[in-house]
This record gives sequence, C-alpha cells and structure tokens, in this order.
Amino acid sequence: MADIEATDAFCHSSQKPGMSSTEVLRFYDNWAEKYDKDLLDLNYNGPRQCAEALAEVLSGNKAARILDVAAGTGQCAMELIKLGYTNLDAIDGSQGMLDIAQSRNLYHRYICDFLGPRRLDIQDDHYDAIACCGAFSQGHMKDDCFPELIRIVKPGGLICIAMREEFLRTVEAYKDKLEPAMTTLEDKGSWEQVARDIVPKYYRDKDGVIFIYRVLA
Repeated sequence: MADIEATDAFCHSSQKPGMSSTEVLRFYDNWAEKYDKDLLDLNYNGPRQCAEALAEVLSGNKAARILDVAAGTGQCAMELIKLGYTNLDAIDGSQGMLDIAQSRNLYHRYICDFLGPRRLDIQDDHYDAIACCGAFSQGHMKDDCFPELIRIVKPGGLICIAMREEFLRTVEAYKDKLEPAMTTLEDKGSWEQVARDIVPKYYRDKDGVIFIYRVLA
C-alpha cells in the first residue's frame, strides 16, 4: 500500500498549482516510460470508461474518424481498438508520450501540440468524434479549448470528455467555470449535451464524470 500511495503522490505531482504548461509537458516526457505501469497500479479505469461511453453513442459506426485528445501513450485508443474503432488520430503535447503510442502503431496521425484556443493544424469539420480522457486536471486543458474542439468536428459529430468529478469543484480553473462554459456554447447553438454521467472508480476509488456533446455548428 505504501508503494501505491507513493505512486499516487508522484502522479499528482503533474498537477501542482502554478505549474506552467511547459513544466507539465516536461514532466510527462520524463514519465512516459513508466506511465502505463503506474496507472495500471493505480486502477485507472478512465480510458476504458471513456471509450465505452463514446462507442455507445457512435452506435456501431466502426469507420468513424476519431481524434484522441491528450492521447498520451494510447490507453484510450487501445480500448477503442478492442471495441472495433481503428480510424484514430492522436494529439498530445508530450512527444515522449506520443513516441510510446507510435511504437504501438495505434494511430494514423500523431500530432504533438497543446490544445487550447490557438488554431491546430487540422482542417474544419474533419472528425466524426473526439475522445478526451484525463486532459482536464490542474495545469492541463481549460475551457478555452472548447471552440477548437467544436471547429474540428463535423456537424452531428460527438465530443466525449472524461475527467475526475471532484476536479469540477477542487481545480480553480474549473470551479464555477468549466460547466458554465459548456452551457454558454450550448446556448449559442454550437453543441448540445447528449449525456452527463457519473462513473464509479474512474481513478482508484474516485468517481469520474463523462460529458458527451453533439456538435451543431
């Protein structure tokens, strides 16, 4: 148990308040080789839960072109592939993480970039769906990325965001900000909420929340 708690503490050191995005990405580059083992030890079920939730709303469209956002080493992709979804691209700010994913031949395209308000090297209306698991935590992605996610997904396409539920209350950048930003975009007619589900044991004994939105414009 002491080893698990030490691993948990190490994992959370990627989420220290005040860390710059550069510091966060450097942390992930250095963590890449041990990342999968550590998260397996920590009973991280988020990638499986995210993949299953997205697959359910894709309704068997196995040809769907999916972008795995904050793809890391490809844990969510491996779960999607088990479910028959293989038309996958990856984006992550850590080249070290993407190198691990590329060694597994999980994706067609590997994009090393940090997703925020800046325009990505991806054309409009390109993807049928986005899977985004674990990208919303302290010092990571913010609500300013939502318009860019919407831009690169086809009208009628789906965006699935999975994160620890407690972060909606405990992370300053999300508290009273993340869900209101989602609602504002819904009020503008940019997307509509399909689901907001609490899932148990997302990370250790912590609940997760999975949001699914359908792009409207």
